Amino acid sequence: MTVRLGCIADDFTGATDLANNLVRAGMRVVQLIDVPAVGGAQPAPDADAVVIALKSRTVPAAEAVESSLRALEWLRDAGAEQIYFKYCSTFDSTPAGNIGPVTEALMDALGTDFTVATPAFPDNGRTVFKGHLFVGDVLLGDSSMRHHPLTPMTDSNLVSVLAAQTTRPVGLIDHRAVAAGADAVRTRITELRAAGDGVAIADAVSNDDLLRLGAAVRDLPLVTAGSGLAIGLPANWGFKPSPAAAQLPPAVGHQAVVAGSVSAATNGQVRAFLDTGRPAFSVDPLRIAAGEDVAAEALAFAGRHLADGPVLVYSTESPEAVRAVQGRVGAAEAGELVERTLARVAQGLVERGVRQLVVAGGETSGAVVRALGLASLRIGPQIDPGVPWCAAPLPGGDTLHLTLKSGNFGGPDFFTTSFALLAGESR
Repeated sequence: MTVRLGCIADDFTGATDLANNLVRAGMRVVQLIDVPAVGGAQPAPDADAVVIALKSRTVPAAEAVESSLRALEWLRDAGAEQIYFKYCSTFDSTPAGNIGPVTEALMDALGTDFTVATPAFPDNGRTVFKGHLFVGDVLLGDSSMRHHPLTPMTDSNLVSVLAAQTTRPVGLIDHRAVAAGADAVRTRITELRAAGDGVAIADAVSNDDLLRLGAAVRDLPLVTAGSGLAIGLPANWGFKPSPAAAQLPPAVGHQAVVAGSVSAATNGQVRAFLDTGRPAFSVDPLRIAAGEDVAAEALAFAGRHLADGPVLVYSTESPEAVRAVQGRVGAAEAGELVERTLARVAQGLVERGVRQLVVAGGETSGAVVRALGLASLRIGPQIDPGVPWCAAPLPGGDTLHLTLKSGNFGGPDFFTTSFALLAGESR
């Protein structure tokens, strides 16, 4: 086995998002859940890339650095030729980190004096122009991300956002250099290095920009990005798109959705599901905080409806409702209560025969994957940009088909079309 690309993702949905783009570009990808223990899960013999999924986006910076360095050590031992640090396409972070501290720790460990940073993912409406991040047609600071309960993003200038988190100066590879091609980008990198910059935000407003950037950073030991840059890297090793890389075993069993994200996109997906009249159970954080067994209620509800098609269990509210709950029980405690409850629900759903499971939200996905004890995922077909179906082995020999959806991703009807796509792929 030759692991060409070793990837460290700061949450579980981001890991599958990245793996999805690598698979679409022709790489055979294994995603591991956290850093394997000694003697634990190993990448499949035919893996061209390995993605290690961490839950490090919102933990204290020192913890994020420690887990990322463990992942780096494992990937280097596996022979990875280049390291990819993946974060969210909305650059979710705070002035304390974790994007900057993790980037610098990886640079130090790899002995490199320069890397690039770009969360651009045009297929999902994330573009970077003159160092400013746009979400669709609006600047990041004017988008719904300004109301994120854990990492509110109010500054759209990524140079200043990253500079607040790093000791190294941060420069810019602007759209003129990117549009001029890989050689022009490499020239700009040389200029930035000579000026003492250690990290550079790279503009990208199209997939062509990402392809040019991918070719330009071929020789960097470390790249940092959202999942978009992944489309430009496999070609550096001669890989080409191949549908065979995304094949999964046939899907069987009951279908369910567990949604914990508070993003605008997931709120819309919940409303669209409710509008279909399908069964849905709303999880109330205040009832959980009061000691009520909401998970048991949700599972009893689901048990009555699973035979009739997809069932939704959700805790998705408006920003105002989220703030009201946080004011009652605290921001961290509110999130943890919901995560633990939804993870228990997911466990119960699988015990009741669910073998096709959609999970919405990065923190929720991390809690669910750990609760289910999953060690690795095989990456399958894309549902929407950045969101693939995956397959994971369960104890006893069954296969769980699973998709881990970033809260911001997917169209309004994602919760229903995802199952239709899987059925089509499985025939």
